Amino acid sequence: MAERSAGLPSQRQVVELLDGDFARAGYDIEDVVVDTAVRPPRITVIADADGGLDLDAIAELSRTAAERLDVLDTPPYVLEVTSPGVDRPLTTEKHYRRAQGRLAELTLDDGSTVTGRIGQVHDGTVDVIVREKRANLTVRDITLTTVVKAVVQVEFSPPNPRELELAGVSGEEA
Repeated sequence: MAERSAGLPSQRQVVELLDGDFARAGYDIEDVVVDTAVRPPRITVIADADGGLDLDAIAELSRTAAERLDVLDTPPYVLEVTSPGVDRPLTTEKHYRRAQGRLAELTLDDGSTVTGRIGQVHDGTVDVIVREKRANLTVRDITLTTVVKAVVQVEFSPPNPRELELAGVSGEEA
């Protein structure tokens, strides 16, 4: 295995090379995966921003990453710059803020689960808009330290406009 990774930068080296340029462009590096088990090896940079990443941003970040990594004397590899998938767990206030307006399932430390739309994040808590019986909407203030797991849910129907309003976003932002 050591032979296969010879010459490829480590995760830490990739972050050190790219972090400044990505930050200046307004993006955070969420993770770097250096996969030497595939041929050719693959370096995947997962980036995010408050407004998300569109195709133009991914293309620009890919060009920047390629320029920075080209200074290294590396064997051939595939470079991929991507955004986090919808299945990425929400683990920080930043993740919740970026998921505002999205439907999520939260598992709490008491074993209960809450499914609702992510609202405002403030002082270590998140507002979650929950649909109760008879379509009544309730805003629950949940302390982030009580959340064991939170994952954004895939929606196939347009969100309820009232839920979006309570979440603090307009229809265009969701």
